[in-house]
Amino acid sequence: MKYDPIKKTLGKFFSGSLFMRRLFYFSLDVLLLRAWHIKKTLRKVLANTKTDLKILDAGCGFGQYSWRMQKMNKNCNITGIDIDTEHIKDCESFFAKAGLAHRVSFRVADLAAFDDEDCYDIILSVDVIEHIEDDVKVFQNFHKALRNNGVLVISTPSDKGGSDAHHANDNSFIEEHVRNGYSREEISEKLSTAGFTDINAEYTYGNAGAVSWLLSMKYPIKMLNVSYLFFIVLPFWYLIFLPVSLILNCIDVNSTHKTGTGLLVTAKKTMK
Repeated sequence: MKYDPIKKTLGKFFSGSLFMRRLFYFSLDVLLLRAWHIKKTLRKVLANTKTDLKILDAGCGFGQYSWRMQKMNKNCNITGIDIDTEHIKDCESFFAKAGLAHRVSFRVADLAAFDDEDCYDIILSVDVIEHIEDDVKVFQNFHKALRNNGVLVISTPSDKGGSDAHHANDNSFIEEHVRNGYSREEISEKLSTAGFTDINAEYTYGNAGAVSWLLSMKYPIKMLNVSYLFFIVLPFWYLIFLPVSLILNCIDVNSTHKTGTGLLVTAKKTMK
């Protein structure tokens, strides 16, 4: 399933005016269940940290989480990095137009090669690690880049059906993934090896979230893979199914899951 080209098409469509970009970010906030879980986690993290934070948006993509974090904390300074030059240019342009370039900046960087050291209080990485072969190196770089007592927040598919792969031989729903998902034990062990402590890996996308994902993401993307003419159909699709998805998202984000197709992981850098 070609997911990245559809993302790029949507990004170009919404990349014009400030209003369109803000509308795009709002739509992602509403549609993506992972955004609901991340906002909930960030509220907890930001509540227990100082106000003059330095934050790394690692694999910033369209910049929607940089946008969200600067709204949640008006005193933070955010650096967004991504390997995609087009994403970085779009983000630089939008945040400059929005008058935020003085505290939200972007640059092209490979997470497996970047070498920032003792720079950040928080690192956020959303749906990025599953795209990178050398994940251990990335975790080591994250640990190096955090200040003492810094917090890492990761959202990634789990091995319980993440990427829509329910068996070992299943192909990922998203072809750009290099792995279908992590077990809680695997990602915790890799983070521990990289030096992290206080590691907590929780399942997201339980039963309610899995159905919401089908209605709000998988089926629309499958339609667009057939033809972009389905962009005409999508408003009517969401008119019918969006209310259902919102209810399911509320259930999922306020529940504790014994299993789920997503993982939300927090970890801390604590130096003695």
